[in-house]
Amino acid sequence: MKQTKILLDESEMPKEWYNIVADMPTPPQPVLGPDGNPIGPDALSAIFPDALIEQEVSSERWIPIPEKVREILALWRPSPLMRAHRLEEALGTPAKIYYKYEGVSPAGSHKPNTAVPQAYYNQQAGIKRLTTETGAGQWGCSIALAGQMFGIDVRVFMVKVSYQQKPFRRSMMQTWGAEVFASPSELTGVGRKMLAEDPDNPGSLGLAISEAVEEAMGDAGTNYALGSVLNHVGLHQSVIGLEAIKQFEKVGDYPDVVVACCGGGSNFAGTAFPFLGEKAAGRKVKLLAVEPSSCPTLTRGHYAYDFGDSSGLTPLMKMYTLGHDFTPPGIHAGGLRYHGDSALVSQLVHEKLIEARAIPQLSTFEAGVQFAKSEGIVPAPESNHAVSGAIEEALRCKEEGKEKTIFFTLSGHGHFDMTAYDKYFSGELTNFDYPEEAINEALSHLPKV
Repeated sequence: MKQTKILLDESEMPKEWYNIVADMPTPPQPVLGPDGNPIGPDALSAIFPDALIEQEVSSERWIPIPEKVREILALWRPSPLMRAHRLEEALGTPAKIYYKYEGVSPAGSHKPNTAVPQAYYNQQAGIKRLTTETGAGQWGCSIALAGQMFGIDVRVFMVKVSYQQKPFRRSMMQTWGAEVFASPSELTGVGRKMLAEDPDNPGSLGLAISEAVEEAMGDAGTNYALGSVLNHVGLHQSVIGLEAIKQFEKVGDYPDVVVACCGGGSNFAGTAFPFLGEKAAGRKVKLLAVEPSSCPTLTRGHYAYDFGDSSGLTPLMKMYTLGHDFTPPGIHAGGLRYHGDSALVSQLVHEKLIEARAIPQLSTFEAGVQFAKSEGIVPAPESNHAVSGAIEEALRCKEEGKEKTIFFTLSGHGHFDMTAYDKYFSGELTNFDYPEEAINEALSHLPKV
């Protein structure tokens, strides 16, 4: 019988997070304040607990995972590494394809890997309430779950188009005790301003971040939690890649290509950064970040300083960006509709240690359906981008007659995304390559630093 599932014992779950900063060839670019000068950690203390700020600026290679956090992560971790034998056969490829399945978490995605430690550190700091944003709803569900576990109230600003497309994720957040509001909302100054300008504004992650940050800054007892982009978020997600490395050791294999979808960058960072650390130590591996062609941050954005939110409440980070006031179309991969990207992922793409590829929406759903028919799991629309990237790599192996090992992270299941699949099957979904003139217009508003 073919081995399809590679498991680790609970005792083999990582005890430390891996920090890529320790192995980067050049130090991370500084974070800037509104005046264009570098800021210190104190500038973040209004919305983050000290422990997370320390992780955000740390250059230590290994950071211990608190035992209480490990106990909760052990409810679903280590997640399985699967060999996609049926998909390989369907493609007729000589490549070996593996995927790490993060849909086994209670929220159905990789997001609780960082939601749990963020809630833990906020509880330790005496915080009683968190605000956050969410796109597709997976992060909102995860922080709602974690907040419930640590006795913290959670308010979620959900991008309006996803709020309408994905009502069951809303229900999950409410089941775990969170308040959920469509963004832009009437609850914040920035939300009211945007609705006054455009009552039909579909929302964006940048705008939802502005609303959540505004609320947190206005209340000393409230902190802000971010589900992607920042260094400490990618750090927490490193459990994905660390586990995968151990699992590959068990079967005597190692990937030639590592693939993950990329929006803000946390899933990609968690998957790829541990392998990038091994690459720094001499192992050869290709790292591929896959994004939507309708929100082509890494492939068509500019590498420049920009705000992480739409209204300029956040510090300036150097990243690939489409402009902080960029509003992407309402594609169903809501978790990838972000104008910027992780500063660390962006810098490593800029230094050509990571490759990036943009794929149209219809191609990703075609890949997701093919994967589901072969492997049985229906992927989330975001995860379909990784599936599509892995299939493209496998077909290239077929064309070239080369046997390679391809590894990707299946970041979540699509059980609450079936309306998107319905629209795909009925022909209602379309491709959308964002017009160059619209990107240039958004980029013209970049801060002058």
